[in-house]
Amino acid sequence: MPNAVEFDHVSRHFGEVRAVDNVTIAIEEGDFFALLGPSGSGKTTCLRLISGFERPTSGHVRIFGENSENLPPNRRPVNTVFQDYALFPHLKVRDNVAYGLMVRGLDKRTRHDRAEEMLSLVKLGGYGDRKPAQLSGGQRQRVALARALVNRPRVLLLDEPLGALDLKLREAMQDELKALQKQLGITFVFVTHDQGEALSMADHVAVFDEGRIVQAGSPEEIYQRPRTRFVADFVGSANVLPPTLSARVGGEAAWHSLRPEAMEVTEPDSGRLAGTVVSTRYIGPVKRVTVDVGGERLTVAVPAGRLTPAEGASVGLGWAAAALHRMEEE
Repeated sequence: MPNAVEFDHVSRHFGEVRAVDNVTIAIEEGDFFALLGPSGSGKTTCLRLISGFERPTSGHVRIFGENSENLPPNRRPVNTVFQDYALFPHLKVRDNVAYGLMVRGLDKRTRHDRAEEMLSLVKLGGYGDRKPAQLSGGQRQRVALARALVNRPRVLLLDEPLGALDLKLREAMQDELKALQKQLGITFVFVTHDQGEALSMADHVAVFDEGRIVQAGSPEEIYQRPRTRFVADFVGSANVLPPTLSARVGGEAAWHSLRPEAMEVTEPDSGRLAGTVVSTRYIGPVKRVTVDVGGERLTVAVPAGRLTPAEGASVGLGWAAAALHRMEEE
């Protein structure tokens, strides 16, 4: 069975800018796949290469085994949900959802029935006669989702669709999108710069930097075993230990990552390292305690209800040996 989407040594250049640089990746059918990276890292260009809005400078993009270079966007079994929703303000919700079916020439009754089916799927049954301006941001996002699904694509592309929502609604929509993908069983390719979204929703994640994939794998692999310093810092803000510090704590003289939640603050003479508290930040469920250990600064995540030492206090830092993860050279 062919993969839903394959990139085979794909590059996309805009003049001297290598927006996508020799990317090879396979996305299985039925997968929820996240493209994660900072702005300008190439992830949205990859989405546009799948949709047909961009063509590769070199390499091949295959959709269910078929080279897609000569397939126009309207002949690809994909559809896209955009961050700004791109709804028609003068059309009712039902007609917004049914627009793609109208373009395909389906009769009014059929397209309205299909639109109502999709609105029920996204929990907006009964909203068909409203205009987009009468809906909340979260409801407009659901309408955009229903419109993308009404044509029954085999691959759904989502370009930061939750970026305009507030935190609470965004978290609720993460759960709903994941449940919807499981219910439909189709492939979701999700672009985001938010590592929390990628880790909580995706089956697999590809981390982008400067047009290249620097690591791909399950969320657990990406988080627990970052391959490079960039991945360690971007995905969850790990402590990055240089070779000299790694050797001081008994590891190899190489770059290592150490997650803040894998560490604990101890008495000065009982940890693997001794240092001085520089700052403490309260961020809800945890406090982030930053400790200077002779020129390097490490951060520890301490449960919010636990007492933390004051700034300037001498402390020790402890962790299990397995928590120290060796990384590759950049």
